[in-house]
Amino acid sequence: MKETVPVIAVDGPSGVGKGTLCRSLAEALGFHLLDSGSLYRLTALAAARAGLRDDDAGGLAQVAATLDVRFDSGEDDLVVLLAGEDVTAAIRTESAGMAASKVAIVPEVRAALLQRQRDFRRAPGLVADGRDMGTVVFPDAPLKIFLVASPAERARRRHKQLSEKGVDANLAALETEIAERDARDAGRASAPLKPAPDAVILDTDDLGIDAVRDRALALVAGRLHVPGQQDRS
Repeated sequence: MKETVPVIAVDGPSGVGKGTLCRSLAEALGFHLLDSGSLYRLTALAAARAGLRDDDAGGLAQVAATLDVRFDSGEDDLVVLLAGEDVTAAIRTESAGMAASKVAIVPEVRAALLQRQRDFRRAPGLVADGRDMGTVVFPDAPLKIFLVASPAERARRRHKQLSEKGVDANLAALETEIAERDARDAGRASAPLKPAPDAVILDTDDLGIDAVRDRALALVAGRLHVPGQQDRS
């Protein structure tokens, strides 16, 4: 049964390193990967292309329920396909993130995507990246990690990423946008952003990628029976 398949739920706000950690864990453990944020970004993109308004709950839910989406492994990142089109770059922009945050507050959209997310739970296991993986989608996950980092640090990281891609960005504006997104996600009526009561809080402000991964793998070794992991801790 699907309920017996282990899930590592990794939640937290944007920019804390969830995607990097989840890809690393999935690769190390041989688990499947769910990038739930991409589903909301895809819904926002598909809705915009269809000319839907932000307040068209029924239309947005229909788009979410019928998304033709596939995730493929790329050299450095997941490749996200919408109806066969590579939209990875299109859904990774700041504007796409803001649009996804607005779509995510619509209860009908969250309900439409709930079962689609749960269907990613397949043997030998799943690493689920999102904002309500441990509280709503997989409340029975044996390991729940909630990553945190200050808005200033997250803005600095995002600014560095954009600069490396040759994209001009204002650091102060990025920090403001991040704080506004946090407030919207934490204040929404449906599945607000918050750690599950049994989640392990992991502050990444002063930790590099390798340190975060090593701490997470140590938690895996202590909570899950994954062959070979006990010897790595």
